[in-house]
Amino acid sequence: MKASDTLKQLPHKTIERLSQYRRALLICLENKKDHIFSHEIAKIQHITPVQVRRDLMLIGYSGTLRKGYNIQELIDLISDIIDSNEGINVAILGMGNLGRALLNYFSGKRHKLSIVASFDVNPDKIGKSFNNIPCHNITDMEKVIKRENIEIGIITVPASQSMATAKQLVKSGIKGILNYTPKPVEVPEGVYLEEYDMITTLEKVSFYVKMENERAADQVIQRKDQGTAASDF
Repeated sequence: MKASDTLKQLPHKTIERLSQYRRALLICLENKKDHIFSHEIAKIQHITPVQVRRDLMLIGYSGTLRKGYNIQELIDLISDIIDSNEGINVAILGMGNLGRALLNYFSGKRHKLSIVASFDVNPDKIGKSFNNIPCHNITDMEKVIKRENIEIGIITVPASQSMATAKQLVKSGIKGILNYTPKPVEVPEGVYLEEYDMITTLEKVSFYVKMENERAADQVIQRKDQGTAASDF
């Protein structure tokens, strides 16, 4: 099996962690650190050293017992795996509060990923620039996407419009979609889809907070019961 075939079979979660490792390693490099051990990466990412070593073994990288991993080498390797050599252009669909926040956050963060266009239906936004990125009429999507060679679309439109927007993106030749709406969309084979439902994520956090509160309340009751039992003697 070719090395490229092995990389194509990397688990999705491994790809996510590699991206997270790179961000952490870049900070370490800025702090003049040149080597790092798996247990240090694990501590930063709140995972186990075994998981770190397993991920790095999957991409064919190993460190030394004495010094650990060379940070610059590891950053370069992860970048070679994740990033496109030519770079990839991105568009944001929907310039409401979320769309503008994402544009402000992502602009300039990754030189291999460039947000080059945004789209909306609001006449007050069309023709304007947000963070130096032009906002086009969503009806011009296909023309702009082909002209700007855009390959990824980020959907932040109202949920009721998410499926129609995804269909327009697919028709325009988009190869990857990140859907930020709470309504799932469907795409054909050959188009990669990632859905991020913030409501579900928040409810998951809420569930674990509730469980922790219940655990703490149970401990208080147990202590009270123990105190009552002790006072009976």
